[in-house]
Amino acid sequence: NIFRYRLHKKEKWTTLLLHLSFILILVGAFVTRYIGYEGVIHIREGATENTILSQHAYLDVFIDGDYQIDGVAQRRTLTPKKLLLSERLNNDFEISTDYNEQEVTVTYKDFIKGAKEGLILSENGEEYLKIVEAGDGERHDHWMKLGEVVNIHNVLFAVNKPTPGAINITYSEENGYTIESPFEGTFMRMADQFKGAVANDSVQPLMLRSLYQMAGMSFVLPDPVTKGAYGLVKATKDENSNQDGLILEVSTNGETKTVELLGGKGTFPNPKPIDIGGLKVYLGYGSEQYDLPFSITLNDFIADKYPGTDKGYSAFKSKVTVNDPIDGLQDEEIFMNNVLDKGGYRFFQSGFDPDEKGTILSVNHDFWGTWITYIGYFLLYLGLMLILFDKGSRLEKMLNTVKKRKKKMLTIFVLLFSLASHSQKAEVSGHSQMESVAVDSLILSNAVSKEHAAKFAELIIQDDGRMKPINTFASELLRKVSRSNQYEGLDANQVFISMTEFPRLWSKVPIIALKRGNDSIRSIAGVAEKAKRIALLDLFDERGNYKLEPYLEEATNKSNPNQFEKDFVKAHENFFILNQALTGTILKIFPIPNDLNNKWLSYPELQEGQFTGVDSVITRSILPIYFQVLGNARTSGDYSEADEILLGIKKFQKKYGSDVMPSEAKVKTEIIYTKVDIFNRLYTYFTLLGLLMFTFIIFQIFKEGKVINILVKLCKYIIWVFFIAMTLGLIARWYISGHAPWSDAYESVIYVAWATVFFGLSFGRKSDLTVASTALVAAIILWVAHENWLDPAIANLQPVLDSYWLMIHVAVIVGSYGPFTLGMILAATSLFLMIFTTKENFKKMDLNIKELTIITEMALTVGLVMLTIGNFLGGQWANESWGRYWGWDPKETWALISIMIYAFVIHARLVPGLRGKWLFNVLAMFAYASIMMTYFGVNFYLSGLHSYASGDAPATPTFVWYIVIFATLLSVVSFYRYKKYYKKRG
Repeated sequence: NIFRYRLHKKEKWTTLLLHLSFILILVGAFVTRYIGYEGVIHIREGATENTILSQHAYLDVFIDGDYQIDGVAQRRTLTPKKLLLSERLNNDFEISTDYNEQEVTVTYKDFIKGAKEGLILSENGEEYLKIVEAGDGERHDHWMKLGEVVNIHNVLFAVNKPTPGAINITYSEENGYTIESPFEGTFMRMADQFKGAVANDSVQPLMLRSLYQMAGMSFVLPDPVTKGAYGLVKATKDENSNQDGLILEVSTNGETKTVELLGGKGTFPNPKPIDIGGLKVYLGYGSEQYDLPFSITLNDFIADKYPGTDKGYSAFKSKVTVNDPIDGLQDEEIFMNNVLDKGGYRFFQSGFDPDEKGTILSVNHDFWGTWITYIGYFLLYLGLMLILFDKGSRLEKMLNTVKKRKKKMLTIFVLLFSLASHSQKAEVSGHSQMESVAVDSLILSNAVSKEHAAKFAELIIQDDGRMKPINTFASELLRKVSRSNQYEGLDANQVFISMTEFPRLWSKVPIIALKRGNDSIRSIAGVAEKAKRIALLDLFDERGNYKLEPYLEEATNKSNPNQFEKDFVKAHENFFILNQALTGTILKIFPIPNDLNNKWLSYPELQEGQFTGVDSVITRSILPIYFQVLGNARTSGDYSEADEILLGIKKFQKKYGSDVMPSEAKVKTEIIYTKVDIFNRLYTYFTLLGLLMFTFIIFQIFKEGKVINILVKLCKYIIWVFFIAMTLGLIARWYISGHAPWSDAYESVIYVAWATVFFGLSFGRKSDLTVASTALVAAIILWVAHENWLDPAIANLQPVLDSYWLMIHVAVIVGSYGPFTLGMILAATSLFLMIFTTKENFKKMDLNIKELTIITEMALTVGLVMLTIGNFLGGQWANESWGRYWGWDPKETWALISIMIYAFVIHARLVPGLRGKWLFNVLAMFAYASIMMTYFGVNFYLSGLHSYASGDAPATPTFVWYIVIFATLLSVVSFYRYKKYYKKRG
């Protein structure tokens, strides 16, 4: 085809480059697939390793028996079988062999992704007691059979088997549960937070579902004695097991036995023996081991955490020494996005042990495959960019022709809009109306002034490792819990300071918003069926038990919870964040002097004596004094003394917490950003202005005049102002967070809105209708961004995202969704014009449809170029981060699918029978579904490296199906109009 279509000619070199690039990319992929290989290496501090475990898992089988040659027992070893197992695929396989002519068969039976050893419930099974502990900082489940002694992190536990030196647990139906421990300790009953002591060498009642702390570990016995059989079970989502379960059947000599293997990729198999038919068969499931031509010693593993967090890692790296027989010793550092290259091998920081004393490095051996692929990528980028900026392109010439023809005639374009809205007053919870009124009256009468609340909100708090002003948390709290920015006229700052001062009062306030439709939560809470809000106290019964607790464990342990269960989790999240505010545990405003991890404490933590010293007495009494002064200030109206106390707290923060405190400029910027709430406001403004501009364009079509032309231009200029405001909002978020503002779900959606407006205004130079459409599309996207399943809070950056690749890859690939969105809405508009075509206005409508169709194709071309470049840039980022540039992650796969779909849409005009403006616009409209799947489907419904919040998104909203039905009807009706007026004319 290169010679057939003369692509070697100078004027077609751009197209030649583009197609040659794909040839090189495919060749590189072939080299990677059949020559390169990947694996992992695990090294503990001070240890030296020279072997890696393969990326793929294998089944190892070898057989021993009594067959001998020259007095030496013979072992039959089979070639390891490579396994690609999945819960969703047909994994059936069978291995047939023999040992001294005795046939042996190994048959697949079952596969468990993310497995662990656990209890399989059975009425006929033995009795077990479950203990959940966190002796090494990670949660572990242990099933102890009655009458056994178990060693857990060097601490002995005995159940119904008294053992000296062990924590003895005794159970009988008559006497219940008791505990006798050689260690002193404490316990806390979770239902009502009751605390008690455990005396050593003393028999005491054992409390189920209570947190025990002794012998340097924390443990809970969550359930009564259970009957079952021990075997492989699926691990819960929280346990995050890195091993899989493979269940096989082995048959020989008329006997069959079941074997359960725990292992998989990244684990070295420990062969499990079984005696069957006079043979001993060993089976192991795990990775193969490869030797390196050098060894690596881990000198030190360093994990940096966000201030005050235990597991919030900002970065981690491995300090290693490479021991090469030729080059000698080399000291190197490996951390995220900083790779060690040695002898054709590349080492990447992949993970680490929970105790932070060991590192896990992914290893890639693919020098030639990587470079061939990278050259292909470079040619691809160059070819696409040259095509995009090629002057005098086919589309540019077509658009100029249409615009010249349009100047010679007026266009009749009629669209009807209707806008209806209704509001409904929120109903409150099961508290009586009189009680609610009394509580509200007390809150309002004791509210502080907005000015002083604003000063209080300037104090810095430490929230899950992020340092931010109280103002930010107060706003997030009120929006999440009540879905409102104010309560009874009080702003977020006033509400938060009131909650801190009067927590008991606020526990009775119906402020927790409930999702419409789930009556089960209302029934469990004991409130009216139509209640839209409940109080915190509604979630507790008379005995102080948390009403949602029985439903939460099942909901949180499921990998795919249903909508009913998601609503329970969301209600619990709202309860949890409100409870944090009312108990004061969130108000971490006191830095611990000279703390290595820059930990800050709340007032309740101060009372527990978590730091001592000269300043400890002052910090323990400062808040009670402050609230006492505040009470006087409310009466007198003079807040000067309260202001002085706040100033003193600020000085204390700067004295001991200056290393992690944001600058004054950053604090003020964040407060302004939170107050303005620009993206939340703009979706209303874009909606109103988009509708206005459409209306003005309709009048302009009927009767063009100076006034109406000015109004259309004015709308255009205002949309430019809104775009500038969006840009300033993104810049402010970038400045506050310290990283590019497209690192999570919310940020990526607002960035798509920004990109849509950017490309809409760019193409709007050629079409006012495009600008009006852009405004409405931006409004829809920003509305989606502020749905309650997207969190607008600024969060800390994950280590893998702390890279310049975030700005490059994500900016390009997510930015491509903008022109695709624009193309979708313009395609729908073109189909509407076809429907409104009549014999009288055909020529004018035809010109408008041609103009919009050309702009649509231009937008799709820009989007396709950006999506393609962004997708392959993501491959380069992946190769620099964890050693593979393509792993069929759901995001990668769906981005590729979208590229193929849009490439087909753009090239459909070259296929006889697929030409025509109607089909092109229909394809452009429906192709957008692939972008929705690439973004929302992958990010929220599938699991993978790109999943922002898998399982957190709502079930597919009903309005989505209405849109699909509407788009289908639009396509069908417009086809008949197109067939009548346009098809014969070509």
